[in-house]
Amino acid sequence: MRLTYHGTSAAHYDSLDPGEPYLPADFVRDGFIHCTDGDRRLADTLTNYYAESEGEWLVLYLDLDLVTVEVKYEDPERVFPHIYGPLNRDAILSIKTIPRMTDGRFLIPPPLRWPPFPSDE
Repeated sequence: MRLTYHGTSAAHYDSLDPGEPYLPADFVRDGFIHCTDGDRRLADTLTNYYAESEGEWLVLYLDLDLVTVEVKYEDPERVFPHIYGPLNRDAILSIKTIPRMTDGRFLIPPPLRWPPFPSDE
């Protein structure tokens, strides 16, 4: 398992058809799905871009070994993958709410326990 993280607003995620592959709102603009290989980096990135946003945000825990479309690291210095195409939902291992401070800053997401315990489901 090669774990990576993707953040999205709960409102956007909940608006999508669960029977279809996942596409974030910024896919049309950028042509890929942004991911990060570090939980601290995810919190920092979401804070940099979305601290002013309203509502709940989610972290999707993804197994890159299960992704059926192209995954690329754009250059040797970029340590985070981009997923080029709709994400097959069976690559999503878990979805959890990412905690936030009252000022909008995102905190490190909860750890992924894999395989999940029965109480996690």
